[in-house]
Amino acid sequence: MTRVCLVGKDDVNLRYELLSRETARDALVTYDLWEPYENSIALETVSVGAAVSLLNDLNWYLVRFVADALVLEPSISETEWLSRKLATQVRNDAVAPDETDQYLQVFGVADGKLVEPMFVTRVDGEIPSYDLRDVDETVVVRVTSEEFA
Repeated sequence: MTRVCLVGKDDVNLRYELLSRETARDALVTYDLWEPYENSIALETVSVGAAVSLLNDLNWYLVRFVADALVLEPSISETEWLSRKLATQVRNDAVAPDETDQYLQVFGVADGKLVEPMFVTRVDGEIPSYDLRDVDETVVVRVTSEEFA
């Protein structure tokens, strides 16, 4: 199953904003929602295509209330997420799945919240350590070269 995680902007309550609006609520009603990080909503879809389609359906809300839209496709990586733009490129066959791991955005997780992303590239197959602050863990997101720049 492909996972989607929507991370809300700092100044909004994402769950309230999405579920209080009929169109967004209707798009999400068939999914089991959970909150992996503070002010986020996650769900599972059947494929990258379904994930990207859902994100496209929710675009009006994403622009207003979401800081990051992430997609986790186990056939690409069990642990590293794709940005929405990269997931779209993979779905459209513009980027091969095995060519998605060069540019990374690494978030720290502190007290259950995603904090301060750091942009890095792999060095000899390894990801540089997150060093912006002390964190409980990190979340790695593969991004496009345009997002990296």
